[in-house]
Amino acid sequence: MMPQTVPRPTAGAARCKRCILHARCLPLGLERDALQSFDAILQLPRPLKRGETLVRQGDPFTSLYVVRSGSLKQSLVQGGRRGQVLNFYLAGEIVGLDGIGEQRYHSSVVALEATFVCKLPFTRLEDLAERVPGLRGQLYRCMSRELRNDQRMLCLLSGRTAEQRLASFLIGLSERFRSRGCSPYRFHLSMSRSDIASYLGLVLETVSRTLARFQEQGMLSVSGRELVIHDHEALSMLAREGVSGGCRLAPQSD
Repeated sequence: MMPQTVPRPTAGAARCKRCILHARCLPLGLERDALQSFDAILQLPRPLKRGETLVRQGDPFTSLYVVRSGSLKQSLVQGGRRGQVLNFYLAGEIVGLDGIGEQRYHSSVVALEATFVCKLPFTRLEDLAERVPGLRGQLYRCMSRELRNDQRMLCLLSGRTAEQRLASFLIGLSERFRSRGCSPYRFHLSMSRSDIASYLGLVLETVSRTLARFQEQGMLSVSGRELVIHDHEALSMLAREGVSGGCRLAPQSD
């Protein structure tokens, strides 16, 4: 079974208006002239090999990046320890929003597989947003979504069992794939189990044991990094357990 990804762009590929991710990206809803202006500041998709770094922690902030295809992980190094995984980015999502405030990238972002990203120089994007209210509004919505994702992560980790954390993570991935027109029940895990463990605040052995338990219970099956959800309802119910009333575990991107 092959990984589910958005088709990779090729040299001379169509830009924003004809991009398959147009309905999920910053220029959503822009009028023709505004879309052309946005297209003019966009740099054509940049290819990244698996393991290649897109931005490094501490580097000056210059640009946002839209994931055109593939996936990336965001990690933070503190006190010389191994990087803590903070996020996983899929096609249509924006990398770099956390660098706007302090004008430095807060963490490093590395490709998990062959990936293409579109570069948006932020100074030019900011100037255009001042002239195009629709673009400014969409940028604010992306920032708001980033804040909600941070809140979701706190809910995911706070006082919850390993089973509840992993179920929430898998249901979140399922919904993100669904929103991209892919199967929510059968998908490729581009991240390693070690990365998942770091993201969920668990150890690798716990993630492996929990996945094995889910398979024994008939909720899912895993072969390598190919995952199939057999009982979405049961997995969803487990994901909702232990969540406080004011904490909604929504997918990471709308």
